[in-house]
Amino acid sequence: MPSMSMIQALNNAMDLKMKDDPTVTAFGEDVGYFGGVFGVTKGLQEKYGSERVFDAPINEGAIVAMAMGMAVNGMRPVAEIQFADYVFPGFDQILSELSRIRYRSANQYTAPVTIRTPCGGGIYGGQTHSMSPEAFFTHIPGLVVMMPSNPYDAKGLLTSAIESDDPVIFFEPKRLYNGPFFGDPGQPSSSWSSHAKGDVPEDLYSVPIGKAETVRAGQELTVIAYGTMVHVALAAAEELGVDADILDLRTLIPYDVEAVTTSVQKTGRCMVLHEAPRTSGFGAELISQIQEDCFYSLEAPIVRVTGWDTPYPHAHEWSYFPGKSRVMKAMKTLMEAPQ
Repeated sequence: MPSMSMIQALNNAMDLKMKDDPTVTAFGEDVGYFGGVFGVTKGLQEKYGSERVFDAPINEGAIVAMAMGMAVNGMRPVAEIQFADYVFPGFDQILSELSRIRYRSANQYTAPVTIRTPCGGGIYGGQTHSMSPEAFFTHIPGLVVMMPSNPYDAKGLLTSAIESDDPVIFFEPKRLYNGPFFGDPGQPSSSWSSHAKGDVPEDLYSVPIGKAETVRAGQELTVIAYGTMVHVALAAAEELGVDADILDLRTLIPYDVEAVTTSVQKTGRCMVLHEAPRTSGFGAELISQIQEDCFYSLEAPIVRVTGWDTPYPHAHEWSYFPGKSRVMKAMKTLMEAPQ
C-alpha cells in the first residue's frame, strides 16, 4: 500500500474517478495547465485533456453556476474554489440554486456537484486566505459538508462526494496538505505531525458519508473534532496522558449523531474543538445536540476550544489557532470539574 500525502490522495481520487467515469470533470482557477495553486490537480489535464480538466476565470459565481449546469445535464463536475475565503461571490448560487434543485424540481434533477476548497490557516495567508467557513454551509439544507483529517479519508471521502447525487462542499485543511505542525510555536521539530503521509490503497474505494471515526478510544472524556484539530486533540491527549475518546466527524452534514451520543454517554465529559471562530461555529450545534441527547449523562459542562472571535490575524495566526497547550488546559478543566 503506497504512502501518500493528502495532496497526492486527493489527486489520486480524481484520477481514478475520471478514468472510471467519463462524466467527471475538474475545473477552476489555475486547475488545468498549472495543476492548482497547491498542486492537487497536477497532471490531470495532461492525462485527460483540456475539455475535461480546464481553467476558469476569476469568477466564483460563474464557476458554481457552470458546475450546476453541467450537473443537471448529466455530468459530475468537481469545481475548485482556490481558497475557501473566495467562495462567497458564488454563495448565492450555492444557496439559492445548487442546494435546492432536487427539491424545486420534485427530484426531476439532481446536482452531483463537488466543490473542493482549501480552508484554514497555517501558511501565513492572512485574512483572505485562511478562513474556516464550514458553519455557513452546514446551515444550508440540501448540502453535504465534508472535511477530512488524513490522506486515507481524503481519498475515500472525495470519491463518495463525486459519486453523490447531492452537492458536496469539500473542505481541505491546508495545514494537512504536506507536513503540518500540531504543537505550539517555538517547540522543537518533534512536535511536527507524523501524519503528513499515510497508507492509501491504490484502488478506488469510498468512505461512507455521515460516519465518524474513533481515532483514539478512551473512557474519561470525549473530544469531538474534524480536520486539523483531530491531530491537535491527539497530541494534547498523548502529552497529558488523558484517556480521551477522540472522534473525527469527517462529515459535518450529515454528521454521526449516534457516534457522538454513544461516546458522550460513555465518558460523561465532552470537549468540542474547531479552528473556526467560537460564536455561531459548528461546535455550537454539536453542543446543543449533546445537551438534548446526553444531559443526564454529563458530569461537567461541555467545553468549547476554538479560534478567537476576531478578524483573522496575519502575523499572529499561531496564537489564533487552538493549539496543544490550550487543548490540554481545557482537558484539565474538564477532568477536575466536580461531579
